[in-house]
Amino acid sequence: MAKAVRIELPDSDRQYFESVLRSRTTQAQVVQRARIILLKADGLTVDEIAEKVGANRNSVMLCLRKYREDGAENALHDTPGRGRNPDITDEEKAWVINIACKRPYELGYASETWTYTQLTAYINHHSENAGHIRLSTISRSSIKNILDNAEIKPHKIQYYCEKRDSEFDEKMHEVLVVYKQVEMQFDEQGNLLPFTDVRVNTLSYDEKPGIQALATTSPDRMPTATNGYRQRDYEYKRLGTLSLLAGIDLLTGEAIPLVSETHKSADFVEFLKILDSRYPKEESIRLILDNHSAHTSKETRGFLATIRSGRFEFVFTPKHGSWLNMIEGFFSKMTRQMLRGIRVSSKEELAVRIYQYFDEINAEPVVFRWTYKMKDTPTKISADMNQSS
Repeated sequence: MAKAVRIELPDSDRQYFESVLRSRTTQAQVVQRARIILLKADGLTVDEIAEKVGANRNSVMLCLRKYREDGAENALHDTPGRGRNPDITDEEKAWVINIACKRPYELGYASETWTYTQLTAYINHHSENAGHIRLSTISRSSIKNILDNAEIKPHKIQYYCEKRDSEFDEKMHEVLVVYKQVEMQFDEQGNLLPFTDVRVNTLSYDEKPGIQALATTSPDRMPTATNGYRQRDYEYKRLGTLSLLAGIDLLTGEAIPLVSETHKSADFVEFLKILDSRYPKEESIRLILDNHSAHTSKETRGFLATIRSGRFEFVFTPKHGSWLNMIEGFFSKMTRQMLRGIRVSSKEELAVRIYQYFDEINAEPVVFRWTYKMKDTPTKISADMNQSS
């Protein structure tokens, strides 16, 4: 006797047919057809299948032919008319989309976002109670097609930044004016123009907390003639963290660091003392910085009260406006060039290497310049960070 020919089922179709068998609300005829296809995929003959499911031989052959020619949906369901595929109504599509736009947690699941498999199971189990019996056997691929056509991605989260600062536009404008004032102090060749008034030293300032000091558990294996990669043990030791307080002088390009165990008010005051001793007493120091509590604390105000009035000026960026602070780009560059993959034997070594990095940068300082169009609206600012030596 000749061996029966198997049907090769894609994993998605097999999962779909097996879900039909598990469903308690699916029509008996649909369950029978799903079982026919699964049995054929297991290698049974037409006669063996007909005996197992209680159908005649012609019905089994018709079901298998419909699956081969038209796929899963047409194999399980009778078409409404000759030459027509079973349609999903706009009302049914709207119900599917409505479910996909809800949080699974609101419908009894623990998860926050849908997977297509989970969403299909929910629709199969609840569609009859919602008056959409046709959807009790809808496949995962059909649901995905409905959502793709509606441009709904139930498994994804797109983040945005809520504007929570009522003075965002005003603060942003103030920062951009400062950058414009700095730009006007350079000629077309990028040379600093001579000062006629008392010099104002403008710095872009921020903190980078939580820099991890990590140690290797065994020595790295350096590249060799036979292996061009540096090899490192996956395990590592945590030695603690350090905070970096830093400012970039926008006129000279010099980067000024302070490495500390914390980034509290006392640390910020210590940084201000470094600046106070660094610049001539008759000059002013203007800082562009965020509104961290340490920058306006009682301890900070107490220190400012002990020095000349007007010595320091703070220009605050708006909340969620860190992109306006040019030192953010410097920190990003530092992470790529020096901190990524760094391993040290102690926190002290990490601090030494951070200071060494600043020495290397300051050996050939680069002036950061911000160019923008003053006429642009706050939501349509054209800003680029250009570097010129």
